[in-house]
Amino acid sequence: MTRPEAPAAAGRELRRRYTAADLGVFTRDEASRFLRRGDGDPQNDVVLAWELLYRLEPELFDRLASAERLHPGVMGWLPRDVDRIAEVGAGTGRLTMELIERGQHVVAVEPALPLRRILRRKLAAADHGDRVRVIPGFFDQLPLRDDFADLVVACSAFTPSPEHGGEAGLAEMERVCRPGGCVAIIWPNHLDWLAARGYRYVAFPGPMSVEFASYPEAAELAEIFYPEAADEVRRLGRRTVPFDVLGINPPRDLAFKVLAA
Repeated sequence: MTRPEAPAAAGRELRRRYTAADLGVFTRDEASRFLRRGDGDPQNDVVLAWELLYRLEPELFDRLASAERLHPGVMGWLPRDVDRIAEVGAGTGRLTMELIERGQHVVAVEPALPLRRILRRKLAAADHGDRVRVIPGFFDQLPLRDDFADLVVACSAFTPSPEHGGEAGLAEMERVCRPGGCVAIIWPNHLDWLAARGYRYVAFPGPMSVEFASYPEAAELAEIFYPEAADEVRRLGRRTVPFDVLGINPPRDLAFKVLAA
């Protein structure tokens, strides 16, 4: 699970939370992907800082992801009544919980063990522990057979960078999607990059807000993830904060490709 296009200010705050001494949390496979660029110092690398967040403070990330809810139009667009669904970069289940009623078999692929644990806990609490298979895996090496799924989907997880998808990851998503099936990337970035690879774009209108659990949580999480908007969040004094106040694009869109039959 990654956070595409994180605001620069959010990156600054996250980088302050971790140091190079925290890198030992990565498995060998994770280190080979996330430490191959730069100097390996999260205080200089916002992408690395996000990866450490998922492994060192997964509950903190889950609080943020739970507040950033998807536009209902996105969920309404996704196919229903399919046989198999594969979700890549499932995180703590922002999308997974919505996919359960759409497929007979759902597989959630997530590389970060702490996020998988939270997702499994949520599924068990909702009595869906037997409806979703949660497994480890990376975009560039999905542990699924060819033509496995009718729908292959990633939400706030895929980017053109190799460590979070890239050419190899997109090829893998298409490999495990059956002919006539759909690959969908929700809350995408780099739309021109995806369009050049045959992906179409759709967005849904209407105002959207981040729905924090409480006003104190809104103020706390804004300090960490949206520091440039923290003063305005405190001034508003509400648990619900419009996305435009926070300075990020809302999760109202997707890019998709239907594979040739």
